[in-house]
Amino acid sequence: MSKIVVVGANHAGTACINTMLDNFGSENEIVVFDQNSNISFLGCGMALWIGEQIDGPEGLFYSDKEKLEAKGAKVYMNSPVLSIDYDNKVVTAEVDGKEHKESYEKLIFATGSTPILPPIEGVEIVKGNREFKATLENVQFVKLYQNAEEVINKLADKSKHLERIAVVGGGYIGVELAEAFERLGKEVVLVDIVDTVLNGYYDKDFTQLMAKNLEDHNIRLALGQTVKAIEGDGKVERLITDKESFDVDMVILAVGFRPNTALADGKIELFRNGAFLVNKKQETSLPGVFAVGDCATVYDNARKDTSYIALASNAVRTGIVGAYNACGHELEGIGVQGSNGISIYGLHMVSTGLTLEKAKAAGYNAVETGFNDLQKPEFMKHDNYEVAIKIVFDKDSREILGAQMVSRDSAISMGIHMFSLAIQEHVTIEKLALTDLFFLPHFNKPYNYITMAALTAEK
Repeated sequence: MSKIVVVGANHAGTACINTMLDNFGSENEIVVFDQNSNISFLGCGMALWIGEQIDGPEGLFYSDKEKLEAKGAKVYMNSPVLSIDYDNKVVTAEVDGKEHKESYEKLIFATGSTPILPPIEGVEIVKGNREFKATLENVQFVKLYQNAEEVINKLADKSKHLERIAVVGGGYIGVELAEAFERLGKEVVLVDIVDTVLNGYYDKDFTQLMAKNLEDHNIRLALGQTVKAIEGDGKVERLITDKESFDVDMVILAVGFRPNTALADGKIELFRNGAFLVNKKQETSLPGVFAVGDCATVYDNARKDTSYIALASNAVRTGIVGAYNACGHELEGIGVQGSNGISIYGLHMVSTGLTLEKAKAAGYNAVETGFNDLQKPEFMKHDNYEVAIKIVFDKDSREILGAQMVSRDSAISMGIHMFSLAIQEHVTIEKLALTDLFFLPHFNKPYNYITMAALTAEK
């Protein structure tokens, strides 16, 4: 029987642990360390909880210590790993306030990522704190269940008078939280260093649609601005950028995350952004040591190269692959496309692969084709929404590199899965144009927007 130690038990860790226990539990002893007090929190639902669009956080967890231990794992919660002796294969952790040593034969990192704190005068993270608490009151990070709970409790305390909120970061989390706070009746300003929201996920003609959607719902956009300082006497009073000053009561920092790989200790090869560099089996440069989820690289099928794409869906898949290989059952991952989506005030946007800008930066002779149309024939009078689609492809090889879609119809989310597979399998734009797509007025048009976008592509 092999002894496998897993460091971290959120999405990647939970997927990895469950896969090992469900398939190879009798062959292996599984020991888990996690520095947090809970397992499997769905951070993607954080804004829904804060914005009171769901009743509470209970449904945002899908596993816990008891479930994992019932399957046979030994799980230590609130137990940060302090160091690892890679030569002697020993993990040292803090368990119940005492030093605890655990030997291993195989080691799996599922340590995830930590929030980025940009160089902002007046605020820093409290040293030694594992819940990302800031030194200035009402400067909040949004990563853990505890972070969301703290924000909710503060907003519920009417004596704090938290009516003006600045969200720093115009990515998915920042945009979702801006909507959540506005739904609560707060005065919201969304600040980002670039001149658009959702930068990197969509090209500008699409991001402008989301920017207008936010402004139409009374969210102020302060784009193309760099946050310089957060001021206040013990608590937040002002946020200062290189262009403006905003009187605010709370600041949410959502500028992104970096891989949590401090335990590498110079012994394991890292990617340019600090992530564990892994192969398609999730193996690191150190034999017997694996890394899964947000702490590790992925193979990007659109770029045809190693990359870093931190998504819960990628975390689950890499966790499964890492589990098989750590247990001695060979399995290679098939790469990712970075498929993603967002829904704000009923405007749904989905994308996969590379934007036109990113494709050109990656060295492709990239061009785009697009189409706007109703989802269904005009005689279908109910629930018939306009859809806009953009397909990015390489003019030389004709291979599809990316796709973006936007509509008030959430059904477009199913279409982006097809494009994800197309990128994975190197499908050309000509093949897509002739792909068998059924027609029924309840669903689409005889020549639907996907077919039309492909048929009208530049030759």
